[in-house]
Amino acid sequence: MTLAWSALFVAGLIEIIGVMNIKRLADGKKSALFFAIVLMGISLLLLSFALQSIPMGTGYGIWTGIGTVGTTIVGIVVYKDSKSWPRLFFIALILLSTIGLKLLS
Repeated sequence: MTLAWSALFVAGLIEIIGVMNIKRLADGKKSALFFAIVLMGISLLLLSFALQSIPMGTGYGIWTGIGTVGTTIVGIVVYKDSKSWPRLFFIALILLSTIGLKLLS
């Protein structure tokens, strides 16, 4: 895995943590605003770095896929979000599409 792909993967993971802080902010924890802004900024900087070597559509698709699947898993595990079969099926499709984009790049 090249440095660009590693940066993209880390950017996706940081995005998940940033979104968790946005949820904390929505739940009334005002201190989470600072962390959300910093984490999302770092995630965007890493995405920008990765897009220097990875095609934009592929990189952005994978970044959003990592964020979507990751935040869904966190939502189910931590916040007891719905884990209905249709929801899990479509999240699995996003995961498979994300993997497919990487394999074809």
